[in-house]
Amino acid sequence: MNPSKDSISIMIATDIHLGYQEQDPTRGTDSFNTFREILQHAKNNNVDMVLLGGDLFHENKPSLYTLNEAVKLLREFTVGDKQIDFKISSDQYKNFGRRVNYSDPNSNTALPVFSIHGNHDDPTGAKRVGPLDILSSSGLINYFGKINKVDDIEVYPITIEKGSIKLNIFGIGNVRDERLHRAFINNQVTWCKPDNTNDYVNLMVIHQNRVPHSPKNYIPENMLPAWFPSGHKFM
Repeated sequence: MNPSKDSISIMIATDIHLGYQEQDPTRGTDSFNTFREILQHAKNNNVDMVLLGGDLFHENKPSLYTLNEAVKLLREFTVGDKQIDFKISSDQYKNFGRRVNYSDPNSNTALPVFSIHGNHDDPTGAKRVGPLDILSSSGLINYFGKINKVDDIEVYPITIEKGSIKLNIFGIGNVRDERLHRAFINNQVTWCKPDNTNDYVNLMVIHQNRVPHSPKNYIPENMLPAWFPSGHKFM
């Protein structure tokens, strides 16, 4: 596939759970094989980017073996000499806490990967660090949607432009459903959208329950802004 200058092609994947049953003699390599297939498919189809919807890892403290396998796969399929045909016009430090990896002069990115965290690989500890932070600091992925204050959530979009296409990707990494539900009810979530949002395609990536198991442990679609068209919310 050869994407045109007026289209953006995105490989979307979620819940890969790297390291799941890694000690099992039969299933131990399944998660790594799955991730390899996803990245290979993205490369074969010459997509502009890969977008991961959370739970890349099965645990937020993966084994060194699992972390090493993730690094090897990302280096194999995302590092190289290739022109990136889209630009990010939003404030990258608000999006990622750093610049996007393909614009880093010390990085050589051929396939940009963007990811939020899920409920399995969420940041932990007093410093709130998770495995995606390590991959981000290594220049292998662009980690976004990390929430530091649950009672004051500001969601800044990644604004992507390619030819005539303008795309906002909003992301919220997993927050305990009851807490995020309460934040929406209390109007503690601010969508920091550009003024001309109607000129953009708006896409939302969120890793939460959609089916209610109790009155407050899920996020119904009507809590999300109406300017997200149905089907453009990946939950």
